[in-house]
Formats: sequence, C-alpha cells, structure tokens
Amino acid sequence: MADGTVGAAAEEKGMTVESLTWSAFGEEHLTALAELAGACLAVDGGLPLFARPPLLQARLLQAHTLGAWHAGSLVAAVGVDAGHVPATGTGVVHPDWRGRGLGSRLLDWASEQASTGGLLMTTESWSLDGENLITARGFARTFLEWVLRHDLDELPDVTPPDEIHTEPVTWADGPELFATYRASFADRPGFVASTAEQWLAELRDDEGYRPELSLIAHAADGTPVGFVNIIDNWIDQVGVVPGWRGRRIGASLVAAALRSLSADGAHETWLCVNDNNPAAALYRRLGFRDAGRRARYLLHQ
Repeated sequence: MADGTVGAAAEEKGMTVESLTWSAFGEEHLTALAELAGACLAVDGGLPLFARPPLLQARLLQAHTLGAWHAGSLVAAVGVDAGHVPATGTGVVHPDWRGRGLGSRLLDWASEQASTGGLLMTTESWSLDGENLITARGFARTFLEWVLRHDLDELPDVTPPDEIHTEPVTWADGPELFATYRASFADRPGFVASTAEQWLAELRDDEGYRPELSLIAHAADGTPVGFVNIIDNWIDQVGVVPGWRGRRIGASLVAAALRSLSADGAHETWLCVNDNNPAAALYRRLGFRDAGRRARYLLHQ
C-alpha cells in the first residue's frame, strides 16, 4: 500500500478521488482482486502467489472489507480479520491511484475495525513509499523478507562434499526429516517448533509438496545433516544442521533442487529469505535475483 506520486495524465482521464465508489467486496470479486494485486506486483515486485485465489482469499477476503471502485475496476482494497489479537489486515492501492490519500484512508478504516487490540498489517508487495506511509502512522516493522527468483535456463555447478550423499524424501523418512528440520532451525531467534505430527501433516496436506524432488543429506555414517523441501516450483525450506555448515551442503542441496526442477519442466523457481538471513548471499551467488519484498507492521492500540 503506498501513496506515491501520480502524473497529471491520470487526472485528465477522470481518475479523481471524487469519482470513486467505496463498498465492501467479497468472493465474487476475486478476479478484480487478482487484477489489482497483479498491477501492484508488476510495479513493486513481491510474492507472485499474492495474485492467485488461495492467498488473495487468505489475505483480503476477511470479515471486514473495503474497496474503492472506478469505472468498474477495483483500485484499492483492504481486508481485516478482527477475530485475533492483534487484528490482522492487508491493503493494496493500484499504482495509478497512489498519491491521493487512498492508502491513508484504508489504514484509518483498518485501525477502526481493529478496535483496541492492536493491528498487524501485511504486505505481499512491498514498496518504500508504502513503508513510509505505514510507519508514519505509528506502525513498527516486525518482519521483512526478500522474494528471490531463479530462471532455470542457467544452472549453478556445485560439487557436493565427498562425504555427503543425498536421497529423495519418502514418507517413511518423515520422523528423520522433521528431526533434521528442527536441528537445522533450532538456533534461529524466535524459532518455535511444532510437533512432528503437526509439521508432517502440513506437508502431507499441501497438494504442491514434491517429496520426489525434496532431499535429505546424510553424512557417511548415515547421520542426517541437511534437507531441502520443494513445494510446486518453490524452494520452501533449506536447512543444514549446526556443525555441518560451511561445507557446501546447503549450496549442493539448492543446486540439486534447481536441476531437478529444470528436468521436471519448470522454467523458474522461487524462494523467500528473511532480510537479515546470511543465507541470502548464498542464494544470490547461486543465481537467484531479487524480485521484491514482503513485510509486516504492528500497531499497538
């Protein structure tokens, strides 16, 4: 959501704030929401899944919604779920309509729906103007993540460590996969592990999970030392157990995943990495390129 500069050409086309109609939106407006999200992604970058129905529904189709319409097109939208503490919300403004107070109106309205429990705003298509607008209204950024893309026409060449071998994931490996995940991420600030049953159930329930392309890395004695999980054409998680880091295990797992995705017919792959995660440098060395950011902002009320 941003209030950037708008050219005079838009005004000449009758695109004035006074010409807007404000109303709630719902499931029947998914196509309009997808077009609005796509316009923001085209300018700002961000999470490409934001323009698809599942994430649009999760982010914008909430109990409380407000949209701005011009000539039958949705040009701004916000959805708020006030059933949590803090309440959660997501808002977007079409790039052609920024600079005229729409983002401010969406934030004011969202704050009203949140009452006194606080408000956590999420953006899947980050912009500096949007951040400036949100933080100027008292929100503090709590999360910032890079969205990275890799075109699979050129694949990195990484020689796996001699003592490491990798195998595709099978459901029989479930407990070992979870243990490797937990060991790999346990030293990250704020990490809270779910149970093995919960974590594995989420993978099984995800129709996009690709166990045949996902990998577990083992040392010569059979000890699991790293893993990579693939969902659709996304590298969803990569982890290396402490004590085994710095031996090209993570790089070799990612390179192997890229080769497998390419062989399976994918033309590109994606991943997200926290803004302060040193692994981002590794991914960029392997050929990933920045494709935008996503963020969250918290307002205490």
